[in-house]
Amino acid sequence: MSTTQSERLRALLEPLVVKAGLELEEIGLTAAGKRRQLMVVVDAEEGVRLDAVAELSRELSQALDASDAMGETEYVLEVTSPGTDRPLTEPRHFRRNTGHLVKLQLKERGELIARIIAVDGTGLDLEVPGVKGRKPKPARADFAEIARARVEIEFNRRADGADAEADADADVEDLDESDESTEEA
Repeated sequence: MSTTQSERLRALLEPLVVKAGLELEEIGLTAAGKRRQLMVVVDAEEGVRLDAVAELSRELSQALDASDAMGETEYVLEVTSPGTDRPLTEPRHFRRNTGHLVKLQLKERGELIARIIAVDGTGLDLEVPGVKGRKPKPARADFAEIARARVEIEFNRRADGADAEADADADVEDLDESDESTEEA
């Protein structure tokens, strides 16, 4: 997608996304056979619910149909929230994942798997899980030293005072946060 088209789409769609109480994370336009696929990725501090994605999808579709931003070629509009495999690149991404286990590739120290305890303006306070019965250890990673980061999916995390089944249910709910809505235009 050209920079001009990207800027036009962002100018058209972002006010509607913000009005819905969400943040526009990404816009992508790809060829899908004879049609094109417009993917709009949105997020929010408290996560994105399916009904909000469906309503936003209808509003974006109406705005796109009323404008010439997509031209005359048919397209498929997909409105989605970021998946669990999305890279964490912004401080807000880390803040939204406080309490979750993450895999960090650090520029100087290599790979680190740790739980995000807190996020501030310069980096992360972490807890490195203990191995073989050892206690977890605190760690710190500044944003400037993080080369790559992703959330690690946990299927059997045990919280203090909670049973494994409740934790598994919570992790499944976290996976459901990647809701999608697709419309054809």
